[in-house]
Amino acid sequence: MDKVFDSSWMLRLTALFLAVALFLYIQTEEKRETESSSSNETDVITNVPLEVYYDSDNLFVTGLPETVDVKISGPKQIVMKTKLEKDFKLFVDLNSLLIGEHSVTIHQENFSEKLDVSIEPRIINVTIEEKVTEQFRVEPEMNSRLLAENFVLNEMTAEPSKVAVTGAKSVIDNISYVKATVSGEKDVNKSFEQEAAVKVLDRDLNKLDVSINPDKVNVKVEINEYSREVPIKINEIGEPVEGLKIDSLSPEKSNITVYGSKSVVDTLKEVVVNVDLSKIKKSGPYDLKIELPTGATKLSQDKLTVRASVSGEPVREQDNKSETDKDADTNVEDTDGN
Repeated sequence: MDKVFDSSWMLRLTALFLAVALFLYIQTEEKRETESSSSNETDVITNVPLEVYYDSDNLFVTGLPETVDVKISGPKQIVMKTKLEKDFKLFVDLNSLLIGEHSVTIHQENFSEKLDVSIEPRIINVTIEEKVTEQFRVEPEMNSRLLAENFVLNEMTAEPSKVAVTGAKSVIDNISYVKATVSGEKDVNKSFEQEAAVKVLDRDLNKLDVSINPDKVNVKVEINEYSREVPIKINEIGEPVEGLKIDSLSPEKSNITVYGSKSVVDTLKEVVVNVDLSKIKKSGPYDLKIELPTGATKLSQDKLTVRASVSGEPVREQDNKSETDKDADTNVEDTDGN
């Protein structure tokens, strides 16, 4: 056996064999690396929630995005698994920071070491402020263009009428409007109720980053026909009962509301109520019917109470007869005397 290995030819063959084996090994590894490289994949996971750690009871943070995008590169199977399961975490820890402005880095957890991870944005600017809560009255609103012709918005109320607004002190101090806007189709001609979202705005009507509780309110919208108050005019007709004197007629109201189209209602100068004096027999209240003006649709009331002040006594039929007989007797006496 020693003689075999001492042979120069055998040594040469062995060296050649080892060289070929080494060459094949290197080629195989390079091919494997090439195949592995060609199987890599890049993908983007969008809208990944960002977790934030801070004293949320006493502090308020602005400038934080709700979500970020993550770009991952690596072996195809790992990329697909990561995107499907989403068992990773993105977060910022603000617990050690003081009130003020800061630039913070978004951190990552639970990504495979075989992945190249890129977060967009990686660094964010945040402001940490004192957290305050104040009560604000809600102002309901509605676009008047939604109303039908000849109808007007009479009143709007929100329930609850106030909401609690929580945010950074500088933001709370900048609140100018707290509104609840109702929507709907055009030509609205009757009252309705609707749930509306509450918006908090600054003086330039920019929406502010605050928390609202409750964030929705129930809005009652009262809609009426166009109307206007018009003076009442008492018009005396007929003659008082003989023996009576109508000292005064005092209506309970001096104005009445007339409903209808704007073109009709705006031309009315007064609403006339006729009082038949022959039906006023004594002092006291009288309910009189109010005639609807031409073109109007309705009145705020269809009767008017008028208080009459009457003096004197009505002349009865017997009194009239006695006076007539007395006049006749006088005439007879005068005739006899002649």
